[in-house]
Amino acid sequence: MKSFNVPVHYRSPLVSAIKRKRKADDKMKRDLTPTVLDLGALQVILARHFGFCYGVENAIEIAFRAVEENPGKRIFLLSEMIHNPGVNADLVARGVRFIMDTKGKMLLNWDELTADDVVIIPAFGTTLELEQQLRDKGIDPTRYETTCPFVEKVWNRAGKIGDDGYTIVVHGKPDHEETRATFSHSKAHTPTVVVRDMEQAMLLGRYIKEELPAAQFYTDLRGQYSEGFDVAKDLQRIGVVNQTTMLASETQAIADRLKQTILQHHGLPADRAAERFADTRDTLCYATNDNQGAVEGMLEQQADLALVIGGYNSSNTSHLAELCELRLPTYYINDEHCLLSADEVRHYDLHTHSEKVTTGYLPRSRPLRVMITSGASCPDALVDRVIQRMAQITGSESALAEVTQQWQIN
Repeated sequence: MKSFNVPVHYRSPLVSAIKRKRKADDKMKRDLTPTVLDLGALQVILARHFGFCYGVENAIEIAFRAVEENPGKRIFLLSEMIHNPGVNADLVARGVRFIMDTKGKMLLNWDELTADDVVIIPAFGTTLELEQQLRDKGIDPTRYETTCPFVEKVWNRAGKIGDDGYTIVVHGKPDHEETRATFSHSKAHTPTVVVRDMEQAMLLGRYIKEELPAAQFYTDLRGQYSEGFDVAKDLQRIGVVNQTTMLASETQAIADRLKQTILQHHGLPADRAAERFADTRDTLCYATNDNQGAVEGMLEQQADLALVIGGYNSSNTSHLAELCELRLPTYYINDEHCLLSADEVRHYDLHTHSEKVTTGYLPRSRPLRVMITSGASCPDALVDRVIQRMAQITGSESALAEVTQQWQIN
């Protein structure tokens, strides 16, 4: 796989050494057992896969190159390039400005943009409508486009299915940049509707089975269907694609449920499924699959707690936290500064969608066993700093230095 030129301060000597060794020993990525760092009083159980993915490194390289190649010019990001506050702050420090926030709210007047400005498209991609608005300003949206190729793969799949006469059902978060972009590209080919979760998928199934009045659809799924969507006609043949960072098991369950629903409604056996349901297979990106699989492998170990590191608005990171908290106490943290002390941790609560401080999060027994993973937009250096902070809290700093040296030698 291609290597990218990303700032060295995003790298970690320890994590890089671990990843190199694991890759050399397991080129096919079949071994999902975690790496265990034994620091005496602290044992760090590090997931097999975590951190920057292909699309993120590609985006970072392009964005920093845009800054270097355009001295004196105004440079804008359409929205957050990736969902990592540290990386976005680095770009802001270099003079890059955001045009809108992650929800699509404008942060500056569109009329401020001129043909002389440089606009970077984020890794999530953008809508066809926004691309056209940039072109109307005389700005080429493809000059510094960082759209992840795995997101584009979903767009291409949706386009092909749509051209074959199927309506597209997108499993994704309706207000997420990637889902908005996928929705835009899909509806250019075919009627499209977004479902957030299994509950909404089951609701859609009731419309497929004609159990609910068609008029109610436009209220129940307001803002999640394409213009002119005809419930009676457009739910006769469907295919499911997804936001690439969703939980794999949920997407598969939704696809299976909708397939079963439409086949039962039309009285078709499984071998005639293609008449009503497109075989889209899973459209999750490789990194999402790898990271979720690695968490499942990590969770086969015994531990006292898990730390999941990443931006709080990162979809793929939130799903890693969901998986972990099913098995053990889990703290979704932004960076090492969230580990306030041996008694207090500041973390994000997925259920209240807010940050809070929890006391007494570390058990007193030793060795302390801590699972650690991170999202696809989290630099390895940040994971390293979290490990260092845990070593500091548990008095294991000298042991960490020795282990780091051993991994670099190996």
